[in-house]
Amino acid sequence: MAMDTTLRPQLPGGTGSTLGTRASASATLVPTRPADAPAADQPSTQAPAPGQGPLRSNRTRIGGGMQEQVARAQQAMDYLSRVASQLEALKGELTAKLSGASASRQQLEAQVRQLTQTLQSRKKTGGGSVDANLNYTPKPADQRFRIRNMDLDTLRQNAPQSIAFSVGSAGGPQTSIDIDPDQSDEEIARAIDRAMAPMGVRARVGDKGGLEFTTPEANWPAVKDSIAVSGRGRVQTEEAPPAPLPQGWDTSNTDALRQNLREVVQALERVRRSQAAASEALSNANLEITKAETLPPEVNLATDAFSNAAANTDYDSLLSLSSALVGVSRERVLALLGLR
Repeated sequence: MAMDTTLRPQLPGGTGSTLGTRASASATLVPTRPADAPAADQPSTQAPAPGQGPLRSNRTRIGGGMQEQVARAQQAMDYLSRVASQLEALKGELTAKLSGASASRQQLEAQVRQLTQTLQSRKKTGGGSVDANLNYTPKPADQRFRIRNMDLDTLRQNAPQSIAFSVGSAGGPQTSIDIDPDQSDEEIARAIDRAMAPMGVRARVGDKGGLEFTTPEANWPAVKDSIAVSGRGRVQTEEAPPAPLPQGWDTSNTDALRQNLREVVQALERVRRSQAAASEALSNANLEITKAETLPPEVNLATDAFSNAAANTDYDSLLSLSSALVGVSRERVLALLGLR
């Protein structure tokens, strides 16, 4: 007569449950080893069944991407806090000078120089997630640019036509698109975007109209002088100018000071929005990490059930335990311990 060797401890509430381990999904311990299965000390040549592959700890499943996102958000918050503080100080100096209060021009210019230096250090100290306009993004910041003499109206006027793009030295990979005269600006931009996306360049209709391109800032040095268009060869790219702050400021007359103050107030608004976005991204990432590092309740429940069953010394319990543990590899045990 076959003996049922599956261990079924009594869980709270009186409901029987098969004792199981847990990786990314519940997986019950195998109660017996099939006759043709390899011994515990012999490697198996068969692929593991679904749910019974090598266990990985929750900490491992977090991955480097989440940790990198947390680091970028923290750096961005530190940088944005420094920029906000300097903008507030500059705002106070400008307000004081416009109101006729005793404000030193040397002090105002010193504030401008300090802010200029901070803005110039953005790529090194901003965590890579703050762009030239002080906007925060969870992804690496993009460099916006245009291709000289390439605008949507000209492309449409010369349609129908086929245009090929390439990015990189020696021509790089090439993709082409067909442009029809009845296409809208958005349709042309989407077609160019699909063609250039595999090469690390995206295209869209800019906020002020016209064709605008973006690429990650880290990729910009390799892109800016390596774009080629069929019939034109290498094309010239033009970086989108950053917010007009504070290079080239004139602090010598009232009208210029008012314009400077408006730009400072606008920059402060962007920085505050970016601070809120970075704070939210950091909170969300920390929450995901906390969830990943917290043991699911089923693991604790199964652990307690196993301990209770192991405390019994009757024949049936010992037989069930020994049968259930046959074939459990050292790697699986270490993975389970790693969950702690």
